[in-house]
Amino acid sequence: MDIISQLQEQVNSIAALTFNTFGTLQRDAPPVRLSPNYPEPPSNPTEDSANLADQPKLMSAALVKAAKQFDALVAALPPSEGGEEAQLRRIAELQAENDAVGQELQKQLEAAEKELKQVQELFSQAADNCLNLKKPD
Repeated sequence: MDIISQLQEQVNSIAALTFNTFGTLQRDAPPVRLSPNYPEPPSNPTEDSANLADQPKLMSAALVKAAKQFDALVAALPPSEGGEEAQLRRIAELQAENDAVGQELQKQLEAAEKELKQVQELFSQAADNCLNLKKPD
């Protein structure tokens, strides 16, 4: 897999980890009293309170690890050749090449359309000649 695909996969992985981490934090967060006008929220004691305390740490560690892997992939990208000016020159060269190929394709298209028109005229003449033949008696 090329490095760009690896970067895309890593971004997807970070997004999934972030989504799951936030969802878990939201799910496991203790209830909070929003206002003194509201009654105290019921507490839900769970048997796995020790496990719940470790889970955010594990998930955040996984998120940090994924971010470090992403940074390592970014560092592995090849450096740009010659900076922005060289890249703009290369883009101009590619655009000129693209224009030349486009003009050649346009010429080929026009030649093909001309040939198609000739074939259609010949077909029409052949059909007319077939219709104008006399039937044998």
